[in-house]
Amino acid sequence: MNTGTDENQKEDDWNDDSDRVKISALAGFHAEVVSSLSPFIVGNQELIELILIALLSEGHILIEGLPGTAKTTIAKAIALVTGCEFARIQGAVDLQPADMIGVRIYDQQSCEFTLRKGPVFTNVLLADEMNRVHPKAQSAFIEAMSERQATIDGITLPVPRPFIVIATQNSFELEGTFPLIEAQRDRFMFSIVLSPLSSDEELEVIKRASSGALTWSRFAERLKPVTSPEELQAAINKVSEVRMEDPIHKYIRDIIIATRNHPDIGLGASSRASISFVKGGKGAAALAGRTYVIPDDIRKIAQSVLIHRLYLTREAEIEGIRPADIIRDILSRIEVP
Repeated sequence: MNTGTDENQKEDDWNDDSDRVKISALAGFHAEVVSSLSPFIVGNQELIELILIALLSEGHILIEGLPGTAKTTIAKAIALVTGCEFARIQGAVDLQPADMIGVRIYDQQSCEFTLRKGPVFTNVLLADEMNRVHPKAQSAFIEAMSERQATIDGITLPVPRPFIVIATQNSFELEGTFPLIEAQRDRFMFSIVLSPLSSDEELEVIKRASSGALTWSRFAERLKPVTSPEELQAAINKVSEVRMEDPIHKYIRDIIIATRNHPDIGLGASSRASISFVKGGKGAAALAGRTYVIPDDIRKIAQSVLIHRLYLTREAEIEGIRPADIIRDILSRIEVP
């Protein structure tokens, strides 16, 4: 990358005191969030970082894993520490679109319709067990995710900003579920499969539970916001201006094309994955305090960008090949700029 006089001048412009939010300050923001959550959250550092990147990049994240892995707790804690409003939707087969986006109710006294907004009108929305929601309700929910708006009885309303959806799926107990189709999964910027805690981490959970440190009400009272939704939105606007040079553009292109040409992949990554790489790469760079994207930013988010977008061939599935292995193989073969 060019590091001449023009680039140095851009760096000075980024750090000008007139900027409401400095990119360099976002590394400190990351550290503050981690420090604030560490007394209550054990492990899951990768998930916390991915949620912050998605939040700064105006993306959404799909989490798959067993129950009891702190998915809900992490979402609530991040909402508190960022000063954002939080709402939760519990997936169920009888959940209707109106239960999520809201409804207009006729008031007999005033002879007028009153709008009652649903839980999608928030900043941090947790959609728990999304695959238990009926496809009709899933479709209504996708509008809020992709268009950042919801339509109630023909009236279209914007959701608050910032806005992030943290959806979960239980990879077990699949009876009576409605797995998200390819187009719906593609709406998520990131996806992550949570692994069980290590032996030492599990012991730490037991010790904290024994001492009473894992009582949510006590922790929530002590947890203080390190920012506000207004400051967060200003940071989001600033992150969109992070520089990405042409070699990084071509690196992303090569990764995407490789997924489409791989013999074990029946359906490769879409152009929406390319956009997720661009936005997520900028978010990762900003969270590291940098005003430019480097290849390591792309490699860091590659698994999370691609793993829910790749559909293997029947033969590859029979042979036990995993998407994560293919992604690692692709990254190892493509020349790093």
